[in-house]
Amino acid sequence: MATWLARVGAASMRRAWFVILAWVVLLGGVLGGALALGPNMQESFEIPGTESQVALDRLGSVFPQVAGSAVQVVYRAPDGEGVEDYRDTIEQQVAEITAIDDVATAVSPWDEFATEQISDNGEYAYAQVQFEPQGAGVTPAGIDELVMTADAARATGLTVEFGGQAFQATSVPISWVEGLGVLFAGVVLFVTFWSLLAAGLPLITALVGIGITMGGVLGASALVTVSNSAPLMALMIGLAVGIDYALFILSKHRSQLAAGMGVRESGSLAVGTAGTAVVFAGLTVIVALIGLLIVGIPFLSVMGLGAAASVAIAVAGAATLLPAIMSLLGERLRPKPGSRAARLAARDVDTQPTMGMRWVTGVARRPWLAIIGVLAVVGVVAIPAASLQLALPDNGGEAQGTTQRQAYDMMQDGFGPGSVGPLVVMADITQVTDIFGTLDSLSDELEAIDGVARIGSAFPDETVDTAIIQVIADTGPSDPATVDVVNAIRDAAPGLEAEYDTPIAVTGSTAVQIDVSQRLSGALLPFGAVVVSLAIVLLMLVFRSILVPVTAALGFLASVLAAFGTVVAVMQWGWGIELLHAEAGPILSFMPVLLMAVLFGLAMDYQMFLVSGMREAYSHGSASDPDRAVNAVRHGFAANARVVTAAALIMFFVFFAFVPEGMAVIKSIALGLAVGVAVDAFLVRMTLIPALMTLMGERAWWLPKWLDRMLPDMDVEGEGLGRHRAALAWAAEAGGQLALERLRPELGHDAPGSASWTTTAPRGAVVRLTGEFADRQRLAHALVGDVGASGNAHVGGAALPGDVGTLRGRVALIDLDGHVESAQQAARAALALRAPFAVGPVLDRRAAALVRRAAAAAGVSIDAAAPLSRLAPLERAAVLLTIAMERSPSVLWIDAASGAPSGAAAIAARVGGDDVTIVTSEPAPEAHGRTAIELAPADAAAEDRAAAQAAAAADTDTDTDATPTEALATTGADR
Repeated sequence: MATWLARVGAASMRRAWFVILAWVVLLGGVLGGALALGPNMQESFEIPGTESQVALDRLGSVFPQVAGSAVQVVYRAPDGEGVEDYRDTIEQQVAEITAIDDVATAVSPWDEFATEQISDNGEYAYAQVQFEPQGAGVTPAGIDELVMTADAARATGLTVEFGGQAFQATSVPISWVEGLGVLFAGVVLFVTFWSLLAAGLPLITALVGIGITMGGVLGASALVTVSNSAPLMALMIGLAVGIDYALFILSKHRSQLAAGMGVRESGSLAVGTAGTAVVFAGLTVIVALIGLLIVGIPFLSVMGLGAAASVAIAVAGAATLLPAIMSLLGERLRPKPGSRAARLAARDVDTQPTMGMRWVTGVARRPWLAIIGVLAVVGVVAIPAASLQLALPDNGGEAQGTTQRQAYDMMQDGFGPGSVGPLVVMADITQVTDIFGTLDSLSDELEAIDGVARIGSAFPDETVDTAIIQVIADTGPSDPATVDVVNAIRDAAPGLEAEYDTPIAVTGSTAVQIDVSQRLSGALLPFGAVVVSLAIVLLMLVFRSILVPVTAALGFLASVLAAFGTVVAVMQWGWGIELLHAEAGPILSFMPVLLMAVLFGLAMDYQMFLVSGMREAYSHGSASDPDRAVNAVRHGFAANARVVTAAALIMFFVFFAFVPEGMAVIKSIALGLAVGVAVDAFLVRMTLIPALMTLMGERAWWLPKWLDRMLPDMDVEGEGLGRHRAALAWAAEAGGQLALERLRPELGHDAPGSASWTTTAPRGAVVRLTGEFADRQRLAHALVGDVGASGNAHVGGAALPGDVGTLRGRVALIDLDGHVESAQQAARAALALRAPFAVGPVLDRRAAALVRRAAAAAGVSIDAAAPLSRLAPLERAAVLLTIAMERSPSVLWIDAASGAPSGAAAIAARVGGDDVTIVTSEPAPEAHGRTAIELAPADAAAEDRAAAQAAAAADTDTDTDATPTEALATTGADR
């Protein structure tokens, strides 16, 4: 991955203006599309398959008059007066409402069908308005006209407000306070880089990314149901990760520039190394967010997909847009000699310890104290999490002063908490003869249930097969006691069905919200198990260790519990909540799973940058050094502490900026993420993990050999990229069209072979290949990456490792054994691969022409219909060589178990031309004026002994005072 990303970075820097233009066009196109479609934010808390949702769906078909959005027009008389004094005014407004096209029914407080719509003290009243069905979550078109009817009534002194789901917030409020998060992030970036120019780059890429994200989410809202909190969620996460991901890459780039590296070389290397960690961290967040789909709640799935898209765009921007801008700025990003940034980059943390080095040294000296201290703090903060109470948002959580919030409060004051979210009991009355008598009996039974305040209306549908009974609870929709009422009704349902032959089901918006909350609560532990398991597997792939992933996952759980505890203490218990301009109440139902998904990715991000440095320092240390593991923890931590601190502070400021003035739905999520990031970065990753790593010592990096063989090499630390860069440097120095230097193919996984190959062949040379057939085969397949190998190899500058795809295109392996197809069939199959859309007759003609060219090259007649295995070896070689040249390789590699036939090299020269290098196992290939080279295997063990003796001799001439760990390049650490 690191090598591929380095190429992406290099390509972005070479074509900087094209990349920037592409991003600008994408930004403009997405925002333009969103404006053209017109954002349509909706709230639709549905869970297909639950009792409440199934009943609600049935009501939509049998009771179309109650399937549309419901609105309560709530009235309050001035002090000392009653609503009866304003009866004419109210009934006049209700008449105007009835005349609106989209209104199905409007029932005034004095209507014959009204059900206790005037409060006992006569101060409050409400009219019940039912709109025509519009589709789930769709705001009725006549809502604005409805609001305008209140003007005349308000002019008389009457207070008129509107409530109901149709009046939930449908905008995306962004205030100047959220902008403070970006401002603080800019300050942190400036302190990190000590350059205004460098500090601005992560902000630019992040803003471009969130612009695309917001346009995409708002545009999607015109096509699918998108909650009004989804764009803010995507904005919050996209902004935070966008800044952080760019920070990691830019920090690496500037450090390399300070060390004297060239601009493009440094940029591509930064994308390949730091960018690999960025991609890995981004993928973990994306996978966790997409994992919300398994919860099975549509609105949460859409929210997770929107947030995942914002992370994916942030990763893409950091890997392409950022290097393009870095290329244009060029030398202006290089720290000036003598500047603070340059001094930090050149600082040796052993002789001049930084704050990060001093901190980790203190932790390493007293690891048990650090562990106990962190666990004690996290344990205390997490205590309130045991009281976590979940609920979905309603109008009671809207901002003070909004009409829906005032209507909500007025309904509670006049009619009790349960009036703002009545339960609806649906009864199947197909088997009932005395319909109204049965409904009266059912109403009496329901009213007798504990927690039920009163029964509202009860009536059948027009076809007299379904009836609804409105149940008003003593408590509000988000009160835990209301959950008990719903459960009590459902528990009583079997007995009522048996007694009255009437199946019943509880539904309504309150019941749906309760089912959603219960589904989310039930999904919390399974989702957490999936996330933690994923963390262990991913980190095992990265660090090739058992204990490192386990401690990382346990640290993540500690961060999550601390975040939950803080949110409960503040948002539910109300500790200091007035400072956040919020009101205490239940926690948003989907906050826990969202917080776990996002915090998981961020935690793995910090783990990656800190522990990968420790892993690198450990791998470069001496196995004989007793303090190797501890020194690796210190140096690895110090090398990345500064950038991780900056990243965590940015995340904290961005998330916390959404708390004081953010939406009620977002406040708890933002607070949890801010606290979770702070705890995870500073307590867990920068204190607990170094202490645990110190105690584990060498055991931290233990992995069973069988498991090591099974796990793929993710190369997240960029070691493969380093090897590839070294191989490219060797290839440039080695020269030739084909060069091998002690290339030693493996017999199996980590089992080196005994044959070592070394040669340098110029363009157009003829190389005679000797040795055992098995060794020759392993060499050929090692050259194209099918077999692992040590040593160096390149073809035309494409080197192992890293350029396997290019090498496979440049090397054509012609194996003369085992062909059963005819010459015509072999040629046609090869041509079909290169031209998959070509029609059969065309392929047949081209295949026949190819066989004729092979015959001409061999100077014989070839039967195109005969199986290749029956052709003479030279004829078979001619056909296969001619087929291979269709993809224009630069090396033709001819071999067979018994050796290539005499004359194969001559045919290869005729079909390939002067520039093709020919490798053949024939006994005496004809050079025809080309450079002739012998390639024979050497004894790899003898070469290893000679190399060891040379290294031992060289060591006697060097200063051996410093241990390998002390000699690590720690300059620029804690950058």
